[in-house]
Amino acid sequence: MEDSPVEILSASTPKPRIGIDGGDDNKNWRRRVNGVEVSVPIVCGSIAFFRGKKAKEYRTHNWTVYVRGATNEDLGVVIRKVIFHLHPSFKSPTRVVDSPPFTLSECGWGEFKIDITIFFHADACERKLELSHLLKLNPEIYSGPQSPNVPVVTESYNEIVFPDPFECFLSRVNNHPAVHVSKLPEGLNLPPPGDADDESYYKMKKGDTKDHPLSHWFLKFSDADELFKLTATRQKVQADIAKLKRQLVMVDAQPE
Repeated sequence: MEDSPVEILSASTPKPRIGIDGGDDNKNWRRRVNGVEVSVPIVCGSIAFFRGKKAKEYRTHNWTVYVRGATNEDLGVVIRKVIFHLHPSFKSPTRVVDSPPFTLSECGWGEFKIDITIFFHADACERKLELSHLLKLNPEIYSGPQSPNVPVVTESYNEIVFPDPFECFLSRVNNHPAVHVSKLPEGLNLPPPGDADDESYYKMKKGDTKDHPLSHWFLKFSDADELFKLTATRQKVQADIAKLKRQLVMVDAQPE
């Protein structure tokens, strides 16, 4: 809240998938490719820094909320604009970001839920997607005064899935690094990119988040990273079990 958004608070390990129906195929360039899925891994998150000596009663933290690609690729290939709905105490609480990277920075003192509306290019989907993100400013576990150099990072992973996509959309996003496309039917001939009626993608500014000033604080959600974490957790559990077994043997060996 305004005048009235590393410590990692949450990193979603499951991968929720959000299915998007593209809408009515009432245009001749909107022929669907059945049996194909286009999935777009995204991360909704926020990073908050305590202002330290600059902190005032109603301006304690600088924060940034964002929708980014899970590997920091340019989401503008699919997303046309993002609207962040802030707490009503903010001046002009409805903030529109109409080009990537889809980020918004502010200063305030309170934690609150930010509703996020995602709009897609017309050749992808005419429907909008509603998400929400809880802005966190403070560590969940108090371990002393908050450092201005260590932010509170809160992120969650989602996959937006377009089943049976339109040919024009599939042609445009196929082989794009921000998008995963399932195996294409044999003999499929896609139209040249750009044949759609909607030209919003070609007119918008492009931009990924690889060189974003906060990118080194972003969490990693790749399958390799998750496999590494699972392996490390399993090894720790096995070590704890072995230690417990040794302790039980020592107890059993002691005279009564």
